[in-house]
Amino acid sequence: MKINIICVGKLKEKYLAEAQAEYIKRLSRFCDVSILELNDEKDDIPDAIEKEGTRILSKIDTKDYVICLAIEGKKLNSEAFSEKITSVFDSAKPVIDFVIGGSLGLSDNVKKRADMLLSFSDMTFPHQLMRIILLEQVYRAYKIANNENYHK
Repeated sequence: MKINIICVGKLKEKYLAEAQAEYIKRLSRFCDVSILELNDEKDDIPDAIEKEGTRILSKIDTKDYVICLAIEGKKLNSEAFSEKITSVFDSAKPVIDFVIGGSLGLSDNVKKRADMLLSFSDMTFPHQLMRIILLEQVYRAYKIANNENYHK
């Protein structure tokens, strides 16, 4: 089982990088996690989103299951999220790509490629912090799936 987190922008704050490393370490007993950081664009908004989208799509294998984080996506509680991850891996999809757009959002082409749009909230979060929230929720999902104490 492999999880790729494809994200626009780099972690700049040391405390976020430390949190990311901690969750990747915790997750290593359940799956292989890779973080693919892509440069963000400084162009006009429509052009920037399209350029970022092209870079994101170039990192996605056609066989991967793609979950894009998007405010208009489906909301799941932690148990349902755990079930989703488990069902994807049970369906012979060996890789899940989670996509986190930059501060400008995601291109329509990336959203169209997604197998699922997922929303964590109606609120907007900084994309750097969202990466940590996602990692924590993936870790929580594995703990739930393995009936381990953590999530309550």
